[in-house]
Amino acid sequence: MNEPQTIEEMKLVLEAVLLTAGQPLSLDELLRPFAGRMERATLRMLLDEIKADWQGRSMELLQVASGWRFQARAEFATFIARINPERQARYSRAALETLAIIAYRQPVTRGDIEEIRGVAVNPNIMRQFIERNWIDIVGQRDVPGRPSLYATTRTFLDDLGLRSLSELPPIQHFTQQEIPLEPTQAD
Repeated sequence: MNEPQTIEEMKLVLEAVLLTAGQPLSLDELLRPFAGRMERATLRMLLDEIKADWQGRSMELLQVASGWRFQARAEFATFIARINPERQARYSRAALETLAIIAYRQPVTRGDIEEIRGVAVNPNIMRQFIERNWIDIVGQRDVPGRPSLYATTRTFLDDLGLRSLSELPPIQHFTQQEIPLEPTQAD
């Protein structure tokens, strides 16, 4: 294919790039295939058109914290799991409480988490979320001992299909029922 000339050709290029990407792509990354010949406003318009074009299909174009990606719709997760039987992580109530405290109160120290929960934080819980790249150390509190401050990452938002922390459900939602915290099905 030669350089795309029409809007339809540009949309095809964007679809191909997004469908083959292994991770969400930022607007800057999505502009690269067009070698400076596309405006950001045009790109946003095309992304909105592609999103509309894919309505009602098995995949959807989604904007998350790190950029844009295609992902299978949630209703197909059961069928995809039969082909890709990747075991989803199951988290204990203590782990979910710890992650919720970090997400809703960030940045927080281990001491903050322990004060809220009323029990000591298991270091394995923190390590598990750091290894998954859902939380990270973002600094130290300026108090004696300089404890580490923890906050969620873009990967946390991406895996949950969120653009920002403001899209988290109200905290009351979690106190009323037990909600499993599992990543969305990408690809």
